[in-house]
Amino acid sequence: MPKIADSGITNWTPDRLPDLAGKTYLVTGGNSGIGFEASRMLGEAGGDIVIACRDPAKAEKAVAELKQSVKGKVETVALDLADLSSVRTAAEEIHTRYDTLDALVNNAGIMQTPETRTVDGFELQLGTNHLGHFLLAGLLFDLVEKAEGRIVIVSSIAHKYGIIYRDDLMLEKSYSPTSAYTQSKLANLMFAIELDRRLRAKNLPVKAIACHPGYSNTALQSTGPAGLLNVLYTFLNPIMAQPAGKGAIPTVLAAAGTEAQSGAYYGPTGWGDARGPVGDAFVARRALNEETAAWLWEASEKLTGFEWTKLD
Repeated sequence: MPKIADSGITNWTPDRLPDLAGKTYLVTGGNSGIGFEASRMLGEAGGDIVIACRDPAKAEKAVAELKQSVKGKVETVALDLADLSSVRTAAEEIHTRYDTLDALVNNAGIMQTPETRTVDGFELQLGTNHLGHFLLAGLLFDLVEKAEGRIVIVSSIAHKYGIIYRDDLMLEKSYSPTSAYTQSKLANLMFAIELDRRLRAKNLPVKAIACHPGYSNTALQSTGPAGLLNVLYTFLNPIMAQPAGKGAIPTVLAAAGTEAQSGAYYGPTGWGDARGPVGDAFVARRALNEETAAWLWEASEKLTGFEWTKLD
């Protein structure tokens, strides 16, 4: 498998972060798991954190915990990525509260859920993991551009097993929780790569950076999978998964590391890319298919009803 970039990063750690005072980082799903740990590290380096979360009670609980160690401000915004009207409402609110965003961290996600549809009729995992973030990033692009900031998209090692089902994107003909998840994670990575291509073509000062957390022990494996999958993760997580704090390091690098390059893909580089030193990660060759990426971009614009007019 190839790597997208050769950044020369072999074992990046958060102690390399610069002083982030005065910078603002919006993290979707920042209330738990990878998102929470990334928010903590960015906040401890001085950054102001905005946690975008569906559940206000969980968001406020996370804020209370983060305030014990972070230097910057911590605020919240309500966001349900499975509801495009919620995404639009959240984007409007963010515009009224913030002039710029130094990084939009598209982190929130769900995994291997039983077949479900979003309120807009999309397959739940593609709708939440990809389409919700595609729209949010488009709506907030102007705030990131003003800061000459970054759009970070969290994918997964599961993208290596993903296929973009162009003739059945919502998996209405044949559904499996794993196929839906791996497709959504491949979509995340292809979105990041295509976004970088378009930014470079227009010579815009925004970075698009992808990352993955390896195999990390978070609520993702317990809140999505059902039945035997849930039982499997109950046994595997304590044995094979790394702590969420380790899994968040690639996200922090992508969001604020001075070494991070646009168009790169960062993650653990040890055994199976599941854990180990953080650097340039391997990608499945299908993630580099420009024709499929362009198709997915156009399909995503139609499905969300939003055109990235500045990049099209």
